[in-house]
Amino acid sequence: MNTRALGPPVTAPSEASAPSLATPVPAGAPGVPGRFGSFGPVGLVLAGGISVQFGGALAVTLMPRAGALGVVALRLAVAAVVLLVVCRPRLRGHSRADWGTVVVFGVTMAAMNGLFYQAVDRIPLGPAVTLEVLGPLALSVLASRRALNLVWAGLALAGVFLLGGGGFAGLDPVGVAFALGAGAMWAAYIVFSARTGRRFPQADGLALAMAVGALLFLPLGVAESGAKLADPVTLGLGAAVALLSSVLPYTLELLALRRLPASTFAILMSLEPAIAATAGLLVLGQSLTLPETAAIALVVAASMGAVRTQVGRGKRAVPES
Repeated sequence: MNTRALGPPVTAPSEASAPSLATPVPAGAPGVPGRFGSFGPVGLVLAGGISVQFGGALAVTLMPRAGALGVVALRLAVAAVVLLVVCRPRLRGHSRADWGTVVVFGVTMAAMNGLFYQAVDRIPLGPAVTLEVLGPLALSVLASRRALNLVWAGLALAGVFLLGGGGFAGLDPVGVAFALGAGAMWAAYIVFSARTGRRFPQADGLALAMAVGALLFLPLGVAESGAKLADPVTLGLGAAVALLSSVLPYTLELLALRRLPASTFAILMSLEPAIAATAGLLVLGQSLTLPETAAIALVVAASMGAVRTQVGRGKRAVPES
């Protein structure tokens, strides 16, 4: 999504605040995918990206009916119900740290969705996701600690500068701020999704976190939209948005993060501006100017370069349990 500027200097995360991203895994080790293992998690991430961006485009068409906050409330509530019914997560047997992780994950998802939909209510989908994806890219630079990734980060920033015409004069500044805030939450989502996936079996942690996010956001949606949320057409479209933008992509991403380093996952997220621009064109008729197209291409090129840097290390890394 469904990112932010790299203004202040960043410091390396401590062991307590970020997953370990550099634990080598021998080929053929238990639980490690074989010959097609690297394609497996990457394919999951890309499928999730396509789903979430077309779901986001559908959500934009729903906003005149339910408002931005109403759409988020519907999305989270329906997704929470579906996941709780399907996963039937156990409520007992979890430590205080487990519950703390789930609560923070749920708060992060609610904030990420709320900020993003406020952004796309003001600026086109493609530029919004291009700004939002800076969060995962910043996380990849922070987590990898490789100097070459600073080059790719600089290329992405050049794309963002081009997107804003040197100062974002052509975009609503409030929408830009919301998109950057959503990106910050996206980076946090990556970290806490990985932690939740390690602490809970299957998608149990995701279901519980989604319920937390829905409970937090539902009062905001009701306050903005009220009875409009009970309209059958609105409910149906909201359910479709929930499935495309939450249930399917979050489940795929959580599964991918069990087999993929958080830094590589964050880099792949940088491909989403191109997916979002395509969804915006096909679903919303939002065409891009030549500078906007070039800007998105720069961000995507930065992500591809960072992926090549990661692959060139010649070894896979997975987060420690």
